[in-house]
Amino acid sequence: VGNRGPATLENYQLIEKISHFDRERIPERVVHARGAGAHGTFEAYGTVGGEPIEKYTRAKLFNTKGKETPVFVRFSTVGHGGHSPETLRDPRGFAVKFYTEDGNWDLVGNNLKVFFIRDAIKFPDLIHSQKPDPVFNRQTGERIFDFIANTPEAMHMVAFLFSPWGIPANYRQMQGSGVNTYKWVNKDGDAVLVKYHWEPQQGIKNLTAGEAEAIQAKNFNHATQDLFENIKKGNFPKWELSVQIMSDDEHPELDFDPLDDTKIWPEDKFPHLPVGMMTLNKNPDNYFAEVEQVAFGTGVLVDGLDFSDDKMLQGRTFSYSDTQRYRVGPNYLQLPINAPKKHVATNQRDGQMTFHVDAAPGQNLHVNYEPSSLNGLKESPSQGPDHTPSYNARLVRQSIDRTNNFGQAGDRYRQHEDWERDDLVNNMIGALSDAAKVVQDKMIELCTN
Repeated sequence: VGNRGPATLENYQLIEKISHFDRERIPERVVHARGAGAHGTFEAYGTVGGEPIEKYTRAKLFNTKGKETPVFVRFSTVGHGGHSPETLRDPRGFAVKFYTEDGNWDLVGNNLKVFFIRDAIKFPDLIHSQKPDPVFNRQTGERIFDFIANTPEAMHMVAFLFSPWGIPANYRQMQGSGVNTYKWVNKDGDAVLVKYHWEPQQGIKNLTAGEAEAIQAKNFNHATQDLFENIKKGNFPKWELSVQIMSDDEHPELDFDPLDDTKIWPEDKFPHLPVGMMTLNKNPDNYFAEVEQVAFGTGVLVDGLDFSDDKMLQGRTFSYSDTQRYRVGPNYLQLPINAPKKHVATNQRDGQMTFHVDAAPGQNLHVNYEPSSLNGLKESPSQGPDHTPSYNARLVRQSIDRTNNFGQAGDRYRQHEDWERDDLVNNMIGALSDAAKVVQDKMIELCTN
């Protein structure tokens, strides 16, 4: 029909190109959408607190001095969208995927050491309060503080978040924390409680609201740019991983529950004990394939590492894997960025975007079940006795009994330097200025408790 006629359905290349373009995006993370990432290595010290680390855990990535484990790290903001400024007041995600010889281990944390809530059922409400208003699509201080004013355990987080600690200057100069309480299990099946902490070897740097606004006026991708350019120049950032260790007991001598993620374990009683050093030394080859599609989960553990009864951790463990199946697909673990370096054989089959079979060498491919006498998969032998905690109780619905919602929040406020306290107060005043009086009054009551 000539060079001015319509395109035809036979133009397959056009249809294919447009069809693929229409499907380039996957659902955005509901939290931690804005992120940056890098590859690196973790080098173990082989000891903890001057003792062989095998005393506490049989996890192989820790047990030999100088052992190196590949890692991928994703830093992020939490509440805002994928192209939001990196200068906004928000916790920062600090998630590390260790590609160990026993499979992957994900340490999924934040830059701040505590969280807003201790009950996972409140998590959707927390995030709803921090997301834009469902009517006019704008984040408001009234909604944020309406939730906080009725959630007094959040005050410890407020003492961090509304100070300069709520705006890290960049990803290289911020701390990381596992936030929740985990367990280490040794070769005898004995367990201790642990908390994880990352300390930047580049020092710590935070921003006041005014400093953040000045940066945002020129560059709202500053943290991603800073990380990428420093690694490209060979200025590789490092973080030392430390743990706090506590016996696996109820600890009635403490004025808080060790499993409460709104609390910090005091360092004078439970010192930070270094166990290794992480170095980030390679930028991603493709943002979408690696940083966007990487999928973390608190349930991704290896032998020698375990859960505690931290209620928030238990809720996270379901949510993370569930959201990855929705966001990336049921076979997200087959993607190169998520797949373990060690070959894994399972009987999981099919599903959207399956592109290989998790079979063992020599396995009868007709057998996708177990047990079997026809050369199917056999369960991997245990590397040590299971940790089997005992409970002498009955199942009840109860709130935590050592809430102490204000003690550590007050301690944190007093530990801030004068300029940090001033910044915290000014930031809260600004955020509350348009809030309803009932919300303002409740926040004043909490702050003077």
